[in-house]
Amino acid sequence: MEQKDLISKINNLKKEKNAIVLAHTYQNLEIDEIADFSGDSLYLSRQAAKTDADVIVFAGVYFMAETAKILSPQKKVLLPSLSAGCDMADKINLLQLRDFKSKYPDIPVVCYVNSAAEVKSESDICCTSANAVNVVKSLNSPKVLFVPDKNLGSYVESQLDGVEVITYPGYCPIHHNITVGDIKRQKILHPDAGIMIHPECTKEVTALADFVGSTTAIIKAVKESSLKKFIIVTEKGVVDRLRRDCQDKEFVLINDNAVCKSMKLFHLEDIYRSLLNNEYEVNVDETIAQKARFAINRMINVNAN
Repeated sequence: MEQKDLISKINNLKKEKNAIVLAHTYQNLEIDEIADFSGDSLYLSRQAAKTDADVIVFAGVYFMAETAKILSPQKKVLLPSLSAGCDMADKINLLQLRDFKSKYPDIPVVCYVNSAAEVKSESDICCTSANAVNVVKSLNSPKVLFVPDKNLGSYVESQLDGVEVITYPGYCPIHHNITVGDIKRQKILHPDAGIMIHPECTKEVTALADFVGSTTAIIKAVKESSLKKFIIVTEKGVVDRLRRDCQDKEFVLINDNAVCKSMKLFHLEDIYRSLLNNEYEVNVDETIAQKARFAINRMINVNAN
């Protein structure tokens, strides 16, 4: 089927089923052609909760679809493949979190939104890469536990005086495996480029940044900058969208390995099949969802203040 025919069929199904499609920034660029909203995972889930759609197709990974379901329990949430997982989220489960907490009693737990619903349910508050510093600050605690990303937790600690951030040893392999050598090699090749780095990278790497921020923040900073060339130190999807949207500027992906295979699983055919056959519905146990919703909403309230 030609792409334009596929897009037409998807749009017709969306109208027929009162459905919306959410596309994460790391998705294949073609998904944006039929997406109602695109951006980071929490933004997408919040947009879904605001709409009157009956069906949400989430072009992302499993924890994102879970978050959408938690915030929109009355809506049907579909993930085109249940194998779209997240290596970082998989590094901690409920029992592992409880064991971690037992070693540090009476210390609040900050949970990165890139985690399973059950982990969110056992946490005091969630955060994103964009708001992690403000979330930790809002707790007014000299110590916090941070799960599952040790690199984001380390970055947060570097931004706050007098707060000890005790991190769980999880990480995103895509970001964690980017090295100081990668940065230095690209800087030699592109000395006039700004270095834009995601805080899921190690502290040695973020120390070399001209700008550190979430995918949304990186895109915003690039668009507002007077510079004409950038080294982008995060997943390839960000580079794809910047090249599309800022054709007067040049973008260099930090290395060829900065590609999340789970995020690249979906193509237009998968979205069509998911809508056509209601594949695959994501549900969250209501007891877990209620606790996780509290942690997510507590974070949202921090943002609102």
